[in-house]
Amino acid sequence: MNFRSLRTGLTAFGAAGLALMATVPALAQDAAPTVNKGDTTWMLVSTILVILMTIPGLALFYGGLVRTKNMLSVLMQVFSIFCLVAILWAFYGYSLTFTSGAGSLAPFIGGFSKAFLAGVTSETLSDTFTKGVAIPEFTFLAFQLTFAAITPALIVGAYAERIKFSAVLLFTALWVTFIYFPIAHMVWFSEGYLFGLGALDFAGGTVVHINSGVAGLIGALIVGKRIGYGKDLLAPHSLTLTFVGACLLWVGWFGFNAGSNLEATGGAALALINTILAPAAAGLAWMIAEALGKGKASLLGAASGVVAGLVAITPAAGLAGPMGSIVLGLAAGVVCYIAVTGVKNALGYDDALDVFGIHGVGGILGAIGTGVVAAPSLGGYGVGEYSISGQVWTQIIAVVVTLVWTGIGSAILFKLVDLIVGLRVTQEAEREGLDLADHGERAYNY
Repeated sequence: MNFRSLRTGLTAFGAAGLALMATVPALAQDAAPTVNKGDTTWMLVSTILVILMTIPGLALFYGGLVRTKNMLSVLMQVFSIFCLVAILWAFYGYSLTFTSGAGSLAPFIGGFSKAFLAGVTSETLSDTFTKGVAIPEFTFLAFQLTFAAITPALIVGAYAERIKFSAVLLFTALWVTFIYFPIAHMVWFSEGYLFGLGALDFAGGTVVHINSGVAGLIGALIVGKRIGYGKDLLAPHSLTLTFVGACLLWVGWFGFNAGSNLEATGGAALALINTILAPAAAGLAWMIAEALGKGKASLLGAASGVVAGLVAITPAAGLAGPMGSIVLGLAAGVVCYIAVTGVKNALGYDDALDVFGIHGVGGILGAIGTGVVAAPSLGGYGVGEYSISGQVWTQIIAVVVTLVWTGIGSAILFKLVDLIVGLRVTQEAEREGLDLADHGERAYNY
C-alpha cells in the first residue's frame, strides 16, 4: 500500500482520532520519522485560528446576542473558560485524553503517564497520516488544547444572563474532567471505545458539538428560565457584534476542520473547501426557510444558518465530497431552523442563545449524516467495502453514547455545583445585569 492509500484508509476512521495513536513519542523502526516544516507550520496556524474562533469569535457572537447589561459577563465567561481549561489541559487533560488507560477503564479514559506534561519535550513527536512523517508533540498538544477550551465555552450560551460566574468556573472544571476528556478519549484515541467501533468524527461532531449542545440543554433546564422569558422582549443588544463574531467563527473554523487533517496536503484542502460550501449552503437554506416562514430573511438567521452548517460539516469535513457537504449544509440549515424556531417554542425551554438547537441538533445531524456522505459511491472518502447502512448504525451508536454520557453526567454535575456554590444569581442581580452584579463594570458608558 502506498502512502496515499494509507492516508486515505486512515482518514476513514476519523482524522483527529487516528493521530492519537502517536501521541507517545514516535519510535524509529525502518527510519526515524521526518518532521515536515510545512505540516508543522500549518498546524501552528490552525491552532491560532481555533483560538481566534474562541476569543474573540465566540465571545463576540454570544456577547452581541445578550442584552446590554450582560455583555461583559458573557465575554468574561468565555475568556475565563479558555484560561481555566488551558491549565487543566496541561495538568492532566492531555494525559487523560491521549494516553492508554488502566485495565477495564482503558476504552473510556486514559491515564496519568503524561500528567503535567511529563515526558513531553520539544524533541518528542506525534505521527501524522503519512508513514514516517511527524509533527512536534507540543504542536499536537496545543492544537487539541483549543478543542478542549472551546467546547465548554459553547455551553455558556444556553444559560446566559442568569448563572453565577463562580458556578460557571466550577462546572467547567468538573465538566471537562468527567465529560469532555472521556468522550474525546473514546472517540479520538486508538484504544477508545467508539474509535474501536469505527465511529467517524473528523473534527468534533460528537466530541465538541453534541457534547456541548446536550450539556447546554441540561443546564438551561436546571438553571431555569430568565426572568420575563416569554413575556418581555429579550432581544440581542448588538447584531453588529454578533455578525463580527460569526465571521471570526467561520474564519477560525478552517483551523478547526482543515487543521484536523494534521498535514498540509490535499486532505486539508478537502476539509477547507467543505468548510466553505456546507455553511454557505446552510446559510442560504436558513434564509429561505425564514423568508417562507416569517416573510423576511434576517441577518441573525443567516449567521445562525452558517454556524449550523459549520457544526454539521465538522465530523465529515475530511470525509465528504464537496457535493455531499453542500447537501449536508442544506439539511442543517432547514433542520436547525425548525429546532430553534419551532421545537424550542413548542417545548418552552429557555436555551438563551440556542446552543442545543444549533450545536446539539446540528451535531447529531452531522454525525449521522457523515455515515452517508463519506460513502465512495456518493463521492465521499470512505474506503474498503463501505456500507452506508452499517456506518450510519455505528454513527448512531456514537451519538447515543455521547447523549447518555453527557446528559446524565452533566445533570449530576449541575446539581453538585448547585449544592456547593449555587447556580443562579439572585433576582435582584439578574434584573440589574450580571456585568455589574458579578464584575462591577459596564460594557458601555452611555
